[in-house]
Amino acid sequence: MNKLIAIVNVIAWAGFWAFGYLAVTAEGLTDTQLVVAAVLAFAGLVTGVVAYMKLVRVTEQSGYAKSSKQLDAAARERAQEEWGK
Repeated sequence: MNKLIAIVNVIAWAGFWAFGYLAVTAEGLTDTQLVVAAVLAFAGLVTGVVAYMKLVRVTEQSGYAKSSKQLDAAARERAQEEWGK
């Protein structure tokens, strides 16, 4: 499953850059073609970010990457109370 997410990630970012480049630099496109290129670029961006975040979460859970130093809710509340003093 991790390899599938990684493949989706690569394809999504490739689509983002390819269609984004077309939407920004191509001349002579109709408005419809421009909108389609922009929508596909946006879809690649969203899919790439989501797939990347899933990969980060999977690698942290598997121990392959160091986990982020996120605080739990109680520690976060305690830190907010101390900061305000």
